Amino acid sequence: MSQMLALVIVVFILLVGDLVAVRTKAWIPSMFISAVLFLIGYWTFFPKEIVALAGVPSAVAVMMMYLLITNMGTLLSLKELKNQWKTIVIALSGILGIIAVLLSVGTLIFGFQTMVVAIPPLVGGVVSALIMSEGAKEAGLASLSVFAIVIYVMQGFAGYPLTSLVLKKEGKRLLQQYREGGLSAANAEVAAAAEPAPVAELKLFKNMPEKYNTDFFKFFRLSLVAFLAYQISTLLAPVVSISPFVLCLLFGVIATSAGFLEKQALQKANGFGIAILVLMLFIFDGLKQATPGMLLEIIVPLIGTIILGVIGMYIFSFIAGKILKVSKEMAFAVSLTALYGFPADYIITNEVIKSLTDDEKEREALTSHMLPPMLVGGFVTVTIVSVVLAGIFVGLL
Repeated sequence: MSQMLALVIVVFILLVGDLVAVRTKAWIPSMFISAVLFLIGYWTFFPKEIVALAGVPSAVAVMMMYLLITNMGTLLSLKELKNQWKTIVIALSGILGIIAVLLSVGTLIFGFQTMVVAIPPLVGGVVSALIMSEGAKEAGLASLSVFAIVIYVMQGFAGYPLTSLVLKKEGKRLLQQYREGGLSAANAEVAAAAEPAPVAELKLFKNMPEKYNTDFFKFFRLSLVAFLAYQISTLLAPVVSISPFVLCLLFGVIATSAGFLEKQALQKANGFGIAILVLMLFIFDGLKQATPGMLLEIIVPLIGTIILGVIGMYIFSFIAGKILKVSKEMAFAVSLTALYGFPADYIITNEVIKSLTDDEKEREALTSHMLPPMLVGGFVTVTIVSVVLAGIFVGLL
């Protein structure tokens, strides 16, 4: 198989996954369709190294992970998050519920190593799944390496319908309040949380003409920050083991606050799309180890882990919601964002709002109350906490 044929095939699979997700309004996640097609390919005519053959060896994927996680750090602003402090507490409570139930009940049923590998992908996204998959592979745990990827691929099937269900209940409650005159659109400050953050000023380069801020200069600064994170992690290794990916996130925040990086630097350098493409292919490359027998071996812990995780999430978010006087539906919906993150949280919330009313003012009122906490919840769980958890848990294998 030639390189370009391999590239066309693997990108076409990602396209099919996307088209199905769009057609079904994200009820069938693109990750699931793509994973199934990759598995069929590996079990039939794909060469095992089709992803590397297409031009994405593991070294390239790891490079993209460093750049993407550092770029994640540029999105974090404490000022933007403080208005949604209740949301953050509830999201963290949901994650705590997952950890508590899986490390107690889950460990008794499925074993400690299985739960250690499962938790970060369950509360996070692509990056935490990759970290745990690679960590399990290095520890010689081939089936658990696949398990980390499959957890990430399948968790949306629990998250999407559950979120839609509880958001519809919450939306109906808010809509009734609005129609009775007891609810108005949230104030502009809170509603603004749903809008893109303003571009951060490059304070360290404020006297530099914009024409010199080229794509390569953006890539250079991102790479430099990622390198410093890696170097600090290496220097600290004899004393304390800290994942370089966790430090990339932290250094991204610091560099943006200091004015060395702009927000969404990778997007502005026109590199975000190709970075996501590379990571998606690298994820599915992990499925080449998945034989039908291995999938049968992990199907029970897979279903059990997701069910136990969702139960823990509901219990802890319910308690946090009661204390903070947030409805149990909204609290549960916020905690469920850990199962998919952005953009699914945005898509599902908007679809629910559109299904509840055709009146534009009612939609605006619902959006201002429901969308900001969903976006912040997904950002906190998937973008920040999951990477930190993966950095800690990978050391336990």
